[in-house]
Amino acid sequence: MERRDFLKTATAATVAAATGSSASASAPVTRPEIPGMIYRNLGTTGERVSAIGLGGFHIGKQPDPADSIRLIRTAIDRGITFMDNCWDYNDGISEVRMGQALRDGYRAKVFLMTKIDGRTKVEYNKQLEQSMGRLQTDVIDLVQFHEIIRMEDPDRIFAEDGAIHAALEARQAGKIRYIGFTGHKDPAVHLRMLEMAVKHNVHFDTVQMPINVMDAHFRSFTHEVMPVALKQGICVLAMKTFGDNFILKSNTVQPIEALHYGLSLPVSVVITGIDKPEILDQALEAARTFKPLSSTQVANLLARTKDAASEGKFELFKTTPHFDGTAANPKWLG
Repeated sequence: MERRDFLKTATAATVAAATGSSASASAPVTRPEIPGMIYRNLGTTGERVSAIGLGGFHIGKQPDPADSIRLIRTAIDRGITFMDNCWDYNDGISEVRMGQALRDGYRAKVFLMTKIDGRTKVEYNKQLEQSMGRLQTDVIDLVQFHEIIRMEDPDRIFAEDGAIHAALEARQAGKIRYIGFTGHKDPAVHLRMLEMAVKHNVHFDTVQMPINVMDAHFRSFTHEVMPVALKQGICVLAMKTFGDNFILKSNTVQPIEALHYGLSLPVSVVITGIDKPEILDQALEAARTFKPLSSTQVANLLARTKDAASEGKFELFKTTPHFDGTAANPKWLG
């Protein structure tokens, strides 16, 4: 089946079952907080969310959909409230399965985020409607512009026919509540996006970026982008803690300490890929045992990773097209 045909089919199959969301488009939502999980403010939005976020890509990889649904619901039952996703993850399967998992009262327990690839107003609106259908909700809490990895991406999004206008209209209409953007390639592109937002009098609620034990040494989002975002009152969402396990393969850091490092920085959420129960247990254990790392502990950890990180060979998302889904599929951009 062609991708576009699949997307139409998936949307048609789910939109008929769409349920009303408890989320308000105008006020923060109170969600249950489970002992053992860390909860933090989502920037200046007034929302409270789990400091561990469930990565959307990995929950669409299980051969049996029931396993995906069970994993999502178990994560929620154990305290994770921040749900990550994207319109293009696993050809839409990640959103479809999350929508199925959020039935039966689970939608009201979570802060739901997805990402849109479209750079034009037309493509953004098309993808947003598909995402809402698959996720089975009439309100998505946060929608982020996905893979801002090229210098021209901000220009396209803020153009006269750009996606920013669709996002602002969707927020005004109550379809989405907050707006942000993501990217993993170069801090300069993130800074360009923030500059364009200021120029056009747009305030992003969130920005998602790679934050890990190697980032500080090479094209550092932590050093270059995070201070700017925080100064502007923009919530920072951390990703690529393990770099899809490439960072762990450097044999310089263990999973729990890598998660503790991210949690020790001024971020609201560390979004991590969770594809099986034992990886969920690992993330929950990191939250349960977390104590902010001291400056000495951080320095020692960064010293340990410095040589391996110096040329970005374990951060493939920065140095190769390995993670660049929109580069491989430019039609998604519109």
